[in-house]
Amino acid sequence: MTNTGKPLDQRHREGPGAALIRNTFCSVGAKLGTGWLLLLVFTAVFAPLLANSRPLLGSYNGVLQSPALAYLSALDITLIVAFVLTVAVWRTRLPYKVVIVLCVAALTWGISQVLVNVPKLSVYEEHREQPALSMTDWEVLAPIPYSAKDYLRDYGDTGLQAPGFYDGRAHYLGTTENGADLLSRMIHATRLALGIGLLATGIALFIGVLIGGVMGYFAGIIDMLCMRVIEIFEAIPTLFLLLTFVAFFDRSLYVMMVIIGLTSWPGYARYVRAEFLRLRQQEFVQAAVASGLPLGSILFRHILPNAVAPVLVAASFGVASAILAEATLSFLGLGLVDDPSWGQMLNQAVRSSTFNWWMALFPGGAIFLTVFSYNLIGEALRDALDPLSRSSNAKKVDTAVGAS
Repeated sequence: MTNTGKPLDQRHREGPGAALIRNTFCSVGAKLGTGWLLLLVFTAVFAPLLANSRPLLGSYNGVLQSPALAYLSALDITLIVAFVLTVAVWRTRLPYKVVIVLCVAALTWGISQVLVNVPKLSVYEEHREQPALSMTDWEVLAPIPYSAKDYLRDYGDTGLQAPGFYDGRAHYLGTTENGADLLSRMIHATRLALGIGLLATGIALFIGVLIGGVMGYFAGIIDMLCMRVIEIFEAIPTLFLLLTFVAFFDRSLYVMMVIIGLTSWPGYARYVRAEFLRLRQQEFVQAAVASGLPLGSILFRHILPNAVAPVLVAASFGVASAILAEATLSFLGLGLVDDPSWGQMLNQAVRSSTFNWWMALFPGGAIFLTVFSYNLIGEALRDALDPLSRSSNAKKVDTAVGAS
């Protein structure tokens, strides 16, 4: 038996991916970071069911209805279906699980776009008025009975309010300057925080791996020309480019993702280039070339799986950087206009004449924990890829076991 509790023959049968995951998540920090990110994923997927002014289910004059489900968008349905399917197939031996989940999600998105027709006008007050008009037999409300864009107009002048109870309303984290429940907006803002980080990093990874692989395999003049292109892109300040586009063009989430992705790929390209330069002279690569395999198969089927591990470390830090970039824009008042964002809420902490501590503590804490979680996972990945670090940790464990 080994220190990890697994037999030696079982560890020898592990692939490089399984070994990397095992070495990464033996760290307490990686487990805590992953736990927080999984909580955010669950919150982002089920946000319309966790925080909604409309009842999840109710009986109105004897008619059973679900007002909340009637307002689910195509994105809401697609995320819920993809999440449930991922949980269902995660522990199975089904081949191509990722491909199956992506195909089902794409099919769900297409069908939802055709069949789902969300009303454009949202009147949140009507559901609070129905019980007073004796139209409601019974209702099942969401855990947070306020939508992200429900500004509670029927309660008069609400505005910024500290956590507490007001006229029978419970605001556990307080309200924003427009009277919206802060906890509800934070729940819905998890989609933006996770989406911009993952998609922007995905764009950067795709470009970086493609260009870095070509540079490292061919070297020579192609490598030199691509390096000059990399140096040009590295000289572009991402934040100032974002500020310029947001100031002169539409404040679009997709524009932010594309800009962050287009300015972040040089780092990934350098990592991939270095790994391809190291691996292209290995015997398995020479054997693939001698066998007459196509170039794409040699690059991305034989070399890339052995070169991608260091890139994953950089990607974990890249996601954190993308989240911080969006939060910075929103804090400066240049983020999305009405969609909830943690940075936008953080901006409201100092907007008025007084310091609104709840607007700084909770959104700021969410940003800190999310970025910190990605950094913890990145550090654990880097330690798992470093043989010196692993051997040092193993010696510490052996010493502790021997002393006990």
